[in-house]
Amino acid sequence: MESFREMSKEELQAQEVEVNKKYQEFKDLHLSLNMARGKPAPNQIDHANGMLETMTDYHAKDGLDVRNYGVLDGLPEMKEIFSDLLDIPAKNIIVGGNASLNLMFDQMMRLVVFGTAGEKPWGQLEKVKFLCPAPGYDRHFSVTETLGFELITVDMTSEGPDMDQVEKLVAEDESIKGIWCVPKYSNPQGICYSDETVDRLASMKTAAKDFRIFWDNAYGVHPIFEDVKVKNILDACKEAGNDNRAYYFFSTSKITFPGAGVSIIASSDDNIAEIKKVMTAQTIGYDKINQLRHVQFFKNADGVRKHMQILADCLKPKFETVLNTLEKELKGSGLITWENPKGGYFVSVDVLPGCAKRVVELAKEAGVTLTGAGATYPYKNDPKDSNIRLAPSYPTVEELQQAMDLFCVCVKKAGIEKLLEQA
Repeated sequence: MESFREMSKEELQAQEVEVNKKYQEFKDLHLSLNMARGKPAPNQIDHANGMLETMTDYHAKDGLDVRNYGVLDGLPEMKEIFSDLLDIPAKNIIVGGNASLNLMFDQMMRLVVFGTAGEKPWGQLEKVKFLCPAPGYDRHFSVTETLGFELITVDMTSEGPDMDQVEKLVAEDESIKGIWCVPKYSNPQGICYSDETVDRLASMKTAAKDFRIFWDNAYGVHPIFEDVKVKNILDACKEAGNDNRAYYFFSTSKITFPGAGVSIIASSDDNIAEIKKVMTAQTIGYDKINQLRHVQFFKNADGVRKHMQILADCLKPKFETVLNTLEKELKGSGLITWENPKGGYFVSVDVLPGCAKRVVELAKEAGVTLTGAGATYPYKNDPKDSNIRLAPSYPTVEELQQAMDLFCVCVKKAGIEKLLEQA
């Protein structure tokens, strides 16, 4: 394909006529498709329906009746599955409810109210800043923005956050208290952190004694094309002598049921003891019936791994549809670049600067809802107005093909408009 950026004004105007015609044809279809969030499709969720079959045994391995009170930090057998799956000692795991985001917010609140390791509570400080690698996860940014922290954007590279930026910032500014990380198949780019990145995060010098890494391994067992090994942050921190630096989060939200999964927070011995001390006042414990359902369904970590292969088979044709359509319709156009993720839930694209909002607007007018432009940056402010997160998981392959065909037309239409504006 000839690059639109090399075309004359007259050639662009001729292309605009053709693209506008195709765009109108899509509008006439009156589509109603949603690709705004990474929701598992019904056929994925259906594979976990066996968990909803009537439980005949309500007792944990140690004889505890899970319908009753007891067990603050999770059933031992549930911890064992997570321990084997993620290579984390069971004693360093606390099992929560269906949303790891809830555990992240709770942990952030504990730091705000109580502080950690004898340091002043963050809520008593004049200013708290938090590093936000971007493009990144909008709900992470929302947590820290809601608590009044100042969000500092850090660029993403092919190996994770730009560590030169990170190391300089944390070494110079004591008010920078932490960083958000999605280390494997990152949201939205699908980047996997290199060993060097993990080691530098674990060992870097920080002005704040209580600097903390919020390590959201949301897609830790979600390969589609290739299972990439990412170094364990808890091990790396221990090796670097910064045992208490990281909080590790994970959930089964995109494994079993988003509305009824199981989540965890894992950390060092000291951090776990600190968390449990406050949790004792907060709750008697999370949903043990749901934990036992998961144990009975999966039986062990291998059961989870086999289940994830089934889900990968569901997702692969959808990701192929997105990537193949981008390749066919836009390769060499000069209007867009994109990532080719090996797993996870998203495909990240970058259109011409100043065009992302226009692409999303055009798609919506023609019946396809995309993630809002800017959502992948702190304060929803993409300085280049170029990044768009595509979420292929929920629509059927047929719906997705329609949506992607329209998306490519919208990219061309917005891009041509911008180039003509600059001509």
